[in-house]
Amino acid sequence: MEELKVYEDKMQKTIDNLQDNFQSIRAGRANPHVLDKIRVNYYGTTSPIQQVGNISIPEARVIVITPWEKSLIKEIEKAINMSDIGINPTNDGSCIRLVFPELNEERRKDLAKQIKKYGEEAKVAIRNIRRDANDSSKKMEKAGEMTEDDVKNADKEIQKYTDNAITTIDKMVDEKTKDIMTV
Repeated sequence: MEELKVYEDKMQKTIDNLQDNFQSIRAGRANPHVLDKIRVNYYGTTSPIQQVGNISIPEARVIVITPWEKSLIKEIEKAINMSDIGINPTNDGSCIRLVFPELNEERRKDLAKQIKKYGEEAKVAIRNIRRDANDSSKKMEKAGEMTEDDVKNADKEIQKYTDNAITTIDKMVDEKTKDIMTV
């Protein structure tokens, strides 16, 4: 059913979005993806931090940002401080260092809760997509574009997509939680 492909694609985008959210969670080791959502004021234009400097990981728990222009150091530092990554940047005049502290048990539990929350939000989004798909097929039936059997088949197909998406989300949440708790 070609009409259902749209809803399957939406579910996949929800899963991809969840993966992006998981990458931005810092797990006690340097991960450049925590910087993905940070924007820097670059001559009046907000630009991703990756476009204004070089990002490297010289040690397991350190990210070094070397801006293309030294004048950007203050702007990058300001953008990091305003973000929600929870790490204070240190500035040595030519680059910015982000040192990731070891995770304590309490912080691990907080991160696990955040992971679970992201997973629940993704499941809600999947269920909303399923509802939209079912509503659409019912409207098509009323308009005479689908038979009752077609609607039942479409509903079964959408439920199959939904079940697969929910299973994938649960696996992703479990894996990320296990990753956080064993860092």
